[in-house]
Amino acid sequence: MGNKHCSCLSSSSSSKSTKHKKHSQQTSVSNSHNVVAGGSGGKDGNSSKLQHISDREQVDVDETRTPSDHPMADTIFLSKSHSEANEKRLSVHNSTSPGSNTHKRRSSCSTIYIDDSTVSQPNIKASIKCVALAVFYHIKHRENKQTPDIFDEMLYPLTKEAVPAGYDQLEPDHRQIYRFIRTLFSAAQLAAECSIVTLIYLERLLAYAEICICPSNWKRILLGAILLASKVWDDQAVWNVDYCQILKDMSVEDMNAMERQFLELLNFNINVPSSVYAKYYFDLRSLADSNNLSFPCEPLSKERARKLE
Repeated sequence: MGNKHCSCLSSSSSSKSTKHKKHSQQTSVSNSHNVVAGGSGGKDGNSSKLQHISDREQVDVDETRTPSDHPMADTIFLSKSHSEANEKRLSVHNSTSPGSNTHKRRSSCSTIYIDDSTVSQPNIKASIKCVALAVFYHIKHRENKQTPDIFDEMLYPLTKEAVPAGYDQLEPDHRQIYRFIRTLFSAAQLAAECSIVTLIYLERLLAYAEICICPSNWKRILLGAILLASKVWDDQAVWNVDYCQILKDMSVEDMNAMERQFLELLNFNINVPSSVYAKYYFDLRSLADSNNLSFPCEPLSKERARKLE
């Protein structure tokens, strides 16, 4: 048997010998990777059971698919608004009498009306209204979770006036939320895109830190999200001291501490992919449509029609 084995080896071609050397080199390289990944696992034969670090990271990413990071995940605010929207449609359907005329009158003229809001240049007023409505649904359908003290307005008020009793139980309406956001955007002259990025950071904070937004912390959480969005997205970032000129009773130290805590809870992840931004934009439009929030429309001009072509 030994002579036959030797004769087979001697009769093999040089190309097979070269392939055998390459295979042995690849095997040694793969074994060295296993030793690096598993430490001393190669000695006891358990190296094949060890999971590669890239596989472990991929599993973690799949398990923590948050809407603010992945374009395929549903946004939180839209899912919270669906249940209430369905109830409204059902109540309207039940209240409508069978004999009433439910048909809508349509325009028969040739003029085309379109809104001036696009994904690259949203309408600022309509965008802020939609973001305010999304925050409203977050507060209305909140869960019982603890929140960090730095965002609690009962502990860190935005004004020198005493916070009224029961403030943490008074749910704001979407108009009050809109006025708060609109005041900051108008004073700081922020772009409309910052409102969408603000909502992305807000939902990322709620998902990462596993907290809820409630009547006692919605202003400070929104302020922290706007603060980051203006610095990341806007070309001319607004300094923290500039926001103190808007909220005159708030100190720079408080603003810095809140921003630092916000970043830590985000794991310093302030990246916003374009696909995620586009998803939030169109979901906000869906939210506006389901709540009868209309975007300002104007007749389609010849110049704009050429641009659309």
